[in-house]
Amino acid sequence: MLSLPKLIGHRGVKNLAPENTLDSIELAHKLGLKWIEVDVKITKDKIPIILHDDSLDRTANSNGLVIDFLYEEIKALDAGSFFFNYKTNIFIPTLEDIFKFCIKHEMGINIELKPNKGFEIDNVKAISKIIFKYQDLSNFYFSSFDLKSLLEMKKIFPNFYYGLLIDNFDNNYSLHEYIKICNNYNFFNFGLNKKLINNEIINEIKKNNLIITTYSEKNIKLIEANDLWKLGVTSIFIDDPSNFKI
Repeated sequence: MLSLPKLIGHRGVKNLAPENTLDSIELAHKLGLKWIEVDVKITKDKIPIILHDDSLDRTANSNGLVIDFLYEEIKALDAGSFFFNYKTNIFIPTLEDIFKFCIKHEMGINIELKPNKGFEIDNVKAISKIIFKYQDLSNFYFSSFDLKSLLEMKKIFPNFYYGLLIDNFDNNYSLHEYIKICNNYNFFNFGLNKKLINNEIINEIKKNNLIITTYSEKNIKLIEANDLWKLGVTSIFIDDPSNFKI
């Protein structure tokens, strides 16, 4: 079974450096984090890059959908000015850029499959080509809110580790139905929004031998983290680990 640490850097350390950039990953490493999480989608020329949103609007000095731009165009953008409020030379990295850094520094990676809608299969195919090139990459797993992406990747790499991310329980799927999906497809991880977590839910998930991770829209504080670990959460996606002993 893949062993996850108590803390995983969320998009690097997104409260301390521009999210999903090499600067953020490097700072996570300097702070002592052993694992990081990044969001991966593809460009118009099918290059897997690290970016959370469907569009460039929020975190780059441009507008429009990522899928409509070549990587050469995207790399020329400023991916740090949104964070610092001044011009920087920080760029949007490729998945390969992240792999090279993490292999060199022996960091684990949670690869969140975050495709633009309609490009789920193209995203998986492009990412899988990069995975094939990096045979020395061992400490990683795939996660996604998009079940289709996970299942497409699992067709290519049936023996890798996979986690299903859940933001809410709605009329489509209940907790038990999500757990059934994880069991049916041999996923090892159940990732929950912190707002969903309570003792009853944690116990039900743990009965099914699933590793529980959690994330939040805001940084999870130390006192909250201790409560979550006591409940049975394995890993917390952290935006700023400054107050934690790593």
